[in-house]
Amino acid sequence: MARGKIQIKRIENFTQRQVTFSKRRSGIFKKADELTFLYDAKFSIVMFSSTSKLHEYISPSTTTKEFFYEYQRMLAEMQEKLKNLKEVNRNLRREIRQRSGESLNDLSFEQLPLLEEDIDNALSIIRERKVVI
Repeated sequence: MARGKIQIKRIENFTQRQVTFSKRRSGIFKKADELTFLYDAKFSIVMFSSTSKLHEYISPSTTTKEFFYEYQRMLAEMQEKLKNLKEVNRNLRREIRQRSGESLNDLSFEQLPLLEEDIDNALSIIRERKVVI
């Protein structure tokens, strides 16, 4: 039989709150251990209780140092990808502004004919679509 839904709210009784925290913490660590075993995933969980006690779990297949090294490496990769995407976004926005007739001062004399050609190509594509519809 399914359990009823409980309302998520702060447990006011300190002792009951600590007991519930301890049970939930054990459950979370057990789930992390199961996921590590079943899927060869790596987990690191760090918790501080309301009494400022440190509780941690790290997958048996790794060390804390290795885990945080991997985290730092992935973070650096994501930041590099974000930097590249921002640059692409900036270039596309600049190109859109130029095609709408703004920010033409940034263009060199050699780039103006290329912009004109791009606009002509876009215009012919639009006209072809309009004829088809």
